[in-house]
Amino acid sequence: MDKQQFFNGAVFDAYRWFGAHLTGDAAVFRTFAPNASHITLTGAMNGWTETDLHQDGRSGFWEVSVPGTQAGQLYKYRIYAADGSVTEHCDPYGFAMEMRPACCSIVTDLEEYRFTDDAWMQARSADPDAPLNIYEMHLGSWQRNPEDANGWFTYEQLADRLIPYLLDGGYTHVEFLPLSEHPFDGSWGYQVTGYFAPTSRYGTPDDLRKMIDMFHKAGIGVILDWVPGHFCRDAHGLGRFDGTALYESGDMPGWGTYKFNYARNEVRSFLISSALFWLEEYHADALRVDGVSSMLYLNFGVDDPARKKYNERGGEEDLAAVAFLQTLNTVIGKRVPGAATYAEESSAWPLVTYPPEKGGLGFHYKWDMGWMNDTLRYMSIDFDGRKYNHGLLTFSMMYAFSENYILPLSHDEVVHGKRSLIGRMPGDWWRQFAGARLLPLYAACHPGGMLSFMGNEFAQFIEWRDYEELEWFLLQNATHAGVQAFIRELNHVYRAEKALWEIDNSWDGFDWIDADNNEQGILSFVRKAKDGSAVLCVLNKRM
Repeated sequence: MDKQQFFNGAVFDAYRWFGAHLTGDAAVFRTFAPNASHITLTGAMNGWTETDLHQDGRSGFWEVSVPGTQAGQLYKYRIYAADGSVTEHCDPYGFAMEMRPACCSIVTDLEEYRFTDDAWMQARSADPDAPLNIYEMHLGSWQRNPEDANGWFTYEQLADRLIPYLLDGGYTHVEFLPLSEHPFDGSWGYQVTGYFAPTSRYGTPDDLRKMIDMFHKAGIGVILDWVPGHFCRDAHGLGRFDGTALYESGDMPGWGTYKFNYARNEVRSFLISSALFWLEEYHADALRVDGVSSMLYLNFGVDDPARKKYNERGGEEDLAAVAFLQTLNTVIGKRVPGAATYAEESSAWPLVTYPPEKGGLGFHYKWDMGWMNDTLRYMSIDFDGRKYNHGLLTFSMMYAFSENYILPLSHDEVVHGKRSLIGRMPGDWWRQFAGARLLPLYAACHPGGMLSFMGNEFAQFIEWRDYEELEWFLLQNATHAGVQAFIRELNHVYRAEKALWEIDNSWDGFDWIDADNNEQGILSFVRKAKDGSAVLCVLNKRM
């Protein structure tokens, strides 16, 4: 590794040097801790005694070679800080970790698994002019395994069950809530300790690779949630790694986590290396970047005026985070052909999906949170009041082509007292289920790719619970089964009709017939394909 380039923030595969790497009958352990006074390795390879790491001058690069190290052995670092404190940490670049609440890293051979998805990798494309219908899911609660103490299936077992379900359902991609290692189940993976370690809840790193391989051979793309905005404060993680704020710039208000320091070049090398790790070593097709708004604003979540910060221009934008995101997306575009990035960005930040050279952030897609909020608000209004809120439906077309959008009906909309999607629908049983069919039909007709969270497809009434499986027994009821059958057919029609997705980002693919029929609650418009074929869309929202 070019150490100077690491300090410049320009090493994008730092995991190939840092971490634990098997070399013949030994392993080399390397870490970065510029403010530590002393570091030792303790693990199964040295009988849980302490083996000294050696620093290269005063560079902050520490390493040691330990003979006899084998794949699967546990280890961690003991960091002696300059202030005299001593803490134990997992390896920031570790490729696997123990099951929580244990927290050691695991020596792992990244060269062992061989993918068989060459045809998929060569053919895949980040082209926005393609059908995009994403099934978002939490791996641990889609279905539960009665034979496992924790109730989990393995990666491979889930693939065996999930792939036929997605193919039958007409989905193009699956998106997994974060699979990076995390200590608290209830964080759903959004408070990470292992930025290079897939969670051991469902198996080994090679098990995850095999699962992704299986999806690709079935023709299904895989999107992984990735969290560069913040990380958990657990003592064994990245926080105050060498006795100082090495990775963090401070607290993330309201979340109980640390925010990454994007102004530090070594942190940029760490994070971009992590992103490329999942794309190159695990063949993920895209990363959904979580919490982009929290990264872009210096005062995100800060209410106290006395605590507010401003950049050198006097604004509240985090210019270092902007530069980081632009570099991230530029590097991915050059290094990983066909891979894409999705921004979960909820503010009015402009040019999210424009190239950095044009002042954009460089993402391929942005979640359309405005469409989601307006649509769900409209659908929750009783029928007599909808005519006074018709603009909630038409406003999205004022900006629909300003970015490459995804229309998200995600996990965030069915938790924390917001109710399930069908639970928001007014009226009697019949009208609620009519709304559960109308909402995905509207999404399929509206410009933008589609995303829906598991359970939405059969109108589960309760909110999502991460600790139990979906209420599959509801499919014994003909009405719930009917919603599932409707959405299955809708998804296949969506994929077959090019007019519904081929020109998603231009007025060339859309013509209003009547946008203003608020009295009857009807929207009517035409979607068009490049070859001139068209689909007439007429939606009655009043019922």
